[in-house]
Amino acid sequence: MASLFTFLFFALVLSFFAAVNARIAGVYTGGLWQSAHATFYGGSDASGTMGGACGYGNLYSQGYGVSTAALSTALFNDGLSCGACFEIKCTDDPRWCLPGNPSIFITGTNFCPPNYALPSDNGGWCNPPRPHFDLAMPMFLKIAEYRAGIVPISYRRVPCRKQGGIRFTVNGFRYFNLVLVTNVAGAGDILRVSIKGTNTAWLSMSRNWGQNWQSNAVLVGQALSFRVTGSDRRTSTSMNVAPANWQFGQTFTGKNFRV
Repeated sequence: MASLFTFLFFALVLSFFAAVNARIAGVYTGGLWQSAHATFYGGSDASGTMGGACGYGNLYSQGYGVSTAALSTALFNDGLSCGACFEIKCTDDPRWCLPGNPSIFITGTNFCPPNYALPSDNGGWCNPPRPHFDLAMPMFLKIAEYRAGIVPISYRRVPCRKQGGIRFTVNGFRYFNLVLVTNVAGAGDILRVSIKGTNTAWLSMSRNWGQNWQSNAVLVGQALSFRVTGSDRRTSTSMNVAPANWQFGQTFTGKNFRV
């Protein structure tokens, strides 16, 4: 009887861990194909896409390049989707889609605002509830002809594949730390960020805008650690990535998510 209870106990423990692992996978697996439309902006060199509502600034120096898009209200989700990655292909328009329907992979870095002065199907492409991608022009031209202007697409969330670690750029001043989090692999978009000084516990940061996260703690003179939780609930912890003599304006690299 004792051996039966022992067996049942271990079976229960194993089933618990299996359930946990089923909910939180080791890698981000992406999503299902859905339908939307795409336009383009920013010019042939994508210079007009710099900056943007996610706060990334110079997309070239941050590693995003021209593989970016502005997301409509339905996709942008008040900035929660900043950093999310998508696979996109032009569909159901043989006149304008490039032969073979090639895929592109982009990161959401900006917001495409609604234009309520125009109908959603004639100029107000980013009006809710439409899912819409305003692609950097070089990316649009990889899937469709320039003259198309707007094309129907299929899209899905995919894992973000980034070179190197998560980057933390610390801005602000003594009583105000504003940390820009970039180059996030895996899910790409961020649910929570925490910061820890040498002499503090973990402190939750609040989203200021886009992927800029703030804390009002005085952390000058302390080594800094960061904890990032993606939208898939996986967490990456980077201990003591900024030395005690860090300065505002510097960028530090931490541990990225496995893809």
